[in-house]
Amino acid sequence: MKITGFNHLTIRVNDLRQSLPFYLDVLGMKLVHRGRSDVYLEWGEAWICLIETKQRRRQEGTGIDHVAFTIAEENFSEAVSRLKQHGVPFVREPVFRGGGWSVQFTDPDGTVLELFTGTLEKRMKNWR
Repeated sequence: MKITGFNHLTIRVNDLRQSLPFYLDVLGMKLVHRGRSDVYLEWGEAWICLIETKQRRRQEGTGIDHVAFTIAEENFSEAVSRLKQHGVPFVREPVFRGGGWSVQFTDPDGTVLELFTGTLEKRMKNWR
């Protein structure tokens, strides 16, 4: 697998109205997109999504939803095959969404990881 770097971080929050000022005003992130239940922020070369989870069951809690890593599109199929060969559980089968190919799977502790071929710019074009 030829991973080219960290892609994005999605964090569950209970209330965007309370959480967003911290990320914008305290941490100095830049607001790129605001949806009904999510926001996309830039922070240097990193991008972070905050997703409001009021509808989720209480025991799911807040915190990190998943961690995504950038992978070149030409390496995506090989990586998916490797995951399947190792019996890695998939959360979401490979799908083209948000401007790139995505596959989500879990590590042995249940942490959701993603391989994603897209960029923040491509994702924003798809949200408009």
